[in-house]
Amino acid sequence: MATTFELSGNDHQDPIVSCNYFPLEMERMLDPLVIGRVIGDVIDYFPPSVKMSVTYNSNKHVYNGHELFPSIVTFKPRVEVHGGDMRSFFTLIMTDPDVPGPSDPYLREHVHWIVTDIPGTTDSSFGREVVSYEMPKPNIGIHRFVFLLFKQIKRQTVEAPLSRDKFITRKFAEENELGLPVAAVFFNCQRETAARRR
Repeated sequence: MATTFELSGNDHQDPIVSCNYFPLEMERMLDPLVIGRVIGDVIDYFPPSVKMSVTYNSNKHVYNGHELFPSIVTFKPRVEVHGGDMRSFFTLIMTDPDVPGPSDPYLREHVHWIVTDIPGTTDSSFGREVVSYEMPKPNIGIHRFVFLLFKQIKRQTVEAPLSRDKFITRKFAEENELGLPVAAVFFNCQRETAARRR
């Protein structure tokens, strides 16, 4: 519930100024990562501290909850880290928590890409790819594809997972001492019909 504060006018009938104050819980509920169930299904709530931008084909930006077609996401995107400095390093994970389908994701998660040792203020091409990019190919329903950025304690400390399948972001972050993410964004994707590709 929002709390309203009113600043009353003076005796000359100045207008009353009203503003709403939303408690932290309300702010969290309005977070697109909460609405899209990324927080909960993939990661725990975290305070974003670094800006990250994800761009496919030089002009298709990833925004939380927007849909991108498989034909657009065939090749790995450019992921820019707008934070830290050249002495800080980041790990990028791209995962699909909706495998094989969103109504029964019993194979959750499938990891599509992992890049480590990305220096701050650069992009993913400067990092070390430990899991090569695999294009999204959802067969059943609308899948969420999540990009998560973690700050590393130091360089060359993150190991590749044993398998792409049944990947658990939380467990991977814990095993590699990554803590909570510093940034995240996701897009939706579903099987593309021939009519859509035209």
